[in-house]
Amino acid sequence: MDMYLIIKEQFEINRDEENAVKMAAYMRNKFQFYGLATPKRKAIYKDFLKAEKSKKAVDWSFLDKCYEDDYREFQYLVMDYLVAMQKFLTYDDVPHIKKYIQSKQWWDTIDGLDRIVGNIAFADDRINDLMLEWSTDQDLWMRRIAIDHQLCRKEKTNTELLEKIIVNNFGSSEFFINKAIGWSLRDYSRTDPDWVICFLQTYSDKMDKLSVREASKYL
Repeated sequence: MDMYLIIKEQFEINRDEENAVKMAAYMRNKFQFYGLATPKRKAIYKDFLKAEKSKKAVDWSFLDKCYEDDYREFQYLVMDYLVAMQKFLTYDDVPHIKKYIQSKQWWDTIDGLDRIVGNIAFADDRINDLMLEWSTDQDLWMRRIAIDHQLCRKEKTNTELLEKIIVNNFGSSEFFINKAIGWSLRDYSRTDPDWVICFLQTYSDKMDKLSVREASKYL
């Protein structure tokens, strides 16, 4: 039973051409869409993901098929699958995930994969050194992953690592890098506003205005 083909058939049956045009336009027509709203898309493979969790093993062959598909909903399926299987992911799985990070790149998949990679650190702190390494990668999307991999960690945020990664990206003219810096600081400001205020006082003259504006939103 090829679950990829079964899910593809359901995606095609439920396609919404009008919504597909809108979704493609929102992503600057970089990808094809079936036009499936998120609740409908997730409902199609909800039972499948539940069954996969019971197996406690990631099916990378299935995920590769999905990520190679031209329709964007399949890349979203990969992200939902990895979130569902998060506790079974290990440091050795990072090369698989990196392959997805470096393929069909745009902010939607990058922002779905950042915490999937980052959360592996709770089981293996080698991720910390890897994220520091990625923070200076030539690929801006790899750097964005590094900057935002601790989003929503709250009091578990490694602030020393966060600071180093952000500092490594000062001077960038890339919108998606400067926005990510602002988001990471804004997110952590909900937990420790004093730390973020201190960070801004120390580095604001080196930061892009976009980063400062985003970081200051809740302060």
